[in-house]
Amino acid sequence: MGDNRRVSEDRWAPLADRSVGGHCGSLRGRVRTYVIDQHLRWHLPDPPAAVVDVGGGAGHQALPLARDGYHVTIVDPSPAMLARAGELVAREPEDVRDRVSLVQAAGQDAPEALGGRRFAGVLCHGVLMYLEEPAPFVAALAELADDEGVVSIAAKNQRCLAVSPALAGRWVEALAAFDADRQVNGLDVDTRADAVDGLSQLLSDNVVEPVAWYGVRLFTDGWTTDLRPLDNEEDVLAVELEASRRDPYRQLSRLFHLIGIRHRAEP
Repeated sequence: MGDNRRVSEDRWAPLADRSVGGHCGSLRGRVRTYVIDQHLRWHLPDPPAAVVDVGGGAGHQALPLARDGYHVTIVDPSPAMLARAGELVAREPEDVRDRVSLVQAAGQDAPEALGGRRFAGVLCHGVLMYLEEPAPFVAALAELADDEGVVSIAAKNQRCLAVSPALAGRWVEALAAFDADRQVNGLDVDTRADAVDGLSQLLSDNVVEPVAWYGVRLFTDGWTTDLRPLDNEEDVLAVELEASRRDPYRQLSRLFHLIGIRHRAEP
């Protein structure tokens, strides 16, 4: 695994346990990881291509790729998150461990922290919602992508912020959410939402052509353990995956997953 780089403040340390053990390990978290992983397999080049996961946290999205032969670099500003990633990587077989590098750096600093290296796949999932201004971050993602490289971004869906509070019976909050672009998430953090067309334009501004988008997590977003126990989680995953690529279901999903291709810049 690669050396970490220092970042002055670890804002994620207080949330690391809740994020890794609770949020990512919940049904909602497993649905998100699975659906995004399937989308990635439709677009990424075959292994052993090199992939960087910016804001990759504990590596839940990156590790399945490493197991399948991809060379994965996880970049995250949080020492606490990277420590969790290191623990998970340490449990893997030696060949998988050898394909994973951990780098501590903020997203905007990733191109410099990685020495100008470029990747066949650049992943950024669930990060933009924590940023007030996404444009510099998207520019850094584009800079990391090799010619014809894939840029993969998962963001909160601004067009359907009323769905989650409405399903939970929080009607006043749901009514306000129709015209909102912010919402408190499952980690009790105030987050910002994006629209597919707006984020697509940011990619285009950085020589990345948007080629596809999908929904992420619709039917299970309001699922809680007091509901009927699951008979077969594979059926749940299959339904969520199918919904992710069909209208109108993808439009109502909690997140959207945008895929772009960075084309060779004109000389």
